[in-house]
Amino acid sequence: MNDWSSTEHVLSYLRRADKIPHRTEGESVLLEEIKPDSKRILDIGSGNGRLLDLCLMKCPAASGVALDFSSAMLEQLREKYKGENRVTIVEHDLNDPLEFEVESFDVVISSFAIHHVDDDRKYKLYEEIWNILEKDGVFCNLEHVSSPTENLHKKFFEILDVDEDDSNILLDVETQLKWLNAIGFSDVDCYWKWRELALLVGKKY
Repeated sequence: MNDWSSTEHVLSYLRRADKIPHRTEGESVLLEEIKPDSKRILDIGSGNGRLLDLCLMKCPAASGVALDFSSAMLEQLREKYKGENRVTIVEHDLNDPLEFEVESFDVVISSFAIHHVDDDRKYKLYEEIWNILEKDGVFCNLEHVSSPTENLHKKFFEILDVDEDDSNILLDVETQLKWLNAIGFSDVDCYWKWRELALLVGKKY
């Protein structure tokens, strides 16, 4: 059973989410890649809408789609965006293909979500993101990635002072960058990294 189906697990995560070391640094670098005149933003695994909020503040004319599968997260999103016509909330399991009435987005973002699906699905999801991105669009994935050694992996969780999530399926940065390049993304790189937190970016020209 995926822990994110549990309300207790979700609320526990949200209580400590703002305290994740250096998270705001990664978010700041991500925002540098978002054009202020972007019109449509998709947030994959939106959680409580933290990252989507930041992007909408930078893009005052943009509308957003907040996508999540957890009932507890969806409840948070619905409460947060009640009466807000700029944001559409979609219940969606990342193991299923991305399908939307809006066919394309200028920006696709994700924050600590995609590492919960298996590696085959990660690759297919990246392909689907490529297909729904507009020309000159950008994909920014602030992600939990694997460490090169077990000692570094243990040290990361010691610093966070939390137990590892059983639903984590971590993958190294290098493999994911190769995938993005193979799919067709440009300017692919790890734009920021602190231990197992990394910002992977690709653009569509």
